Amino acid sequence: MNKNNYITETPDGITKLRDAIKRAEAIVIGAGNGLSISAGLSGAGERFEKYFSDFGDNYGFSNMYAGWKYPFASNEERWGFRSRFIYINRYMDPPRKLYEGLLNLVKDKDYFVITTNLDYCFQRAGFDRHRLFCHNGDYGLFQCGKACHNKTYPNYETIREMLLAQGFIVKKDEDLEFPLNGNTYSSFIQMTVPEDLMPHCPICDELMRVNMREGGTFVEDEAWRTASRRYSEFLERVRDSKTLFLELGVTIGSSSIIKEPFIQMTGEWRDAIYACVNQGEAFAPKDIEANAICINGNIGRIISEL
Repeated sequence: MNKNNYITETPDGITKLRDAIKRAEAIVIGAGNGLSISAGLSGAGERFEKYFSDFGDNYGFSNMYAGWKYPFASNEERWGFRSRFIYINRYMDPPRKLYEGLLNLVKDKDYFVITTNLDYCFQRAGFDRHRLFCHNGDYGLFQCGKACHNKTYPNYETIREMLLAQGFIVKKDEDLEFPLNGNTYSSFIQMTVPEDLMPHCPICDELMRVNMREGGTFVEDEAWRTASRRYSEFLERVRDSKTLFLELGVTIGSSSIIKEPFIQMTGEWRDAIYACVNQGEAFAPKDIEANAICINGNIGRIISEL
């Protein structure tokens, strides 16, 4: 990226963003992984050490996302890790303050959310599911591993059984409990799950996988297609309105889904503003500078100030 072609920090950006929110008739939120990290769903540090220190010690990684991509030697090991990951990042009660603060900013506006996050935080915070498009899937759904049919399946019960098989005490929407020794590992905790708990496709018997964009076999089920259509219809309806495109914590890897379309629409629409809020990664092209706001900083702090 040629920095001469981009702006990275707007003077008095928070005040300008506050004014843009007040002025907006429609707000399109584009949310990436940085939003959930800012809310407290970090893949490393204390959360990793609490729930995955055994995997870290045995396999040498120190981040949940590195563990997700780790080439485990068996499905029993892979699902031992992934079942914990899914429960912790999808089913445990998430930190809500940041998401609830964001909802308070937009609840009285005509809004829509497109997100690449799979953690269900928007739904838990009370965002209208009819105004939400989870583009990259949902940790809470299984699909056929080779996408033999366009249907997904809720996975809570299977994930819970996998955790019980590892020795955890599991209560829905609550923290995992470690047997006997409080919040420390004991000899009761296993890193594998038995083969008979492996989820298989009811159509072709292929091993199931999480409904997420990886490996080229993502299933776009009926709910996904409906949300995609609602998003497109929303954009068409508000294109002549005073519209704010509010991008929060989007990484370069998701730029083609959120950042690039937001920038393009800001340049083409009659009365649109593009706002990018990110920790160290906020930027916008200079050719929309007059209609852009960039704020580099902690998203939680900025939402709180707003």
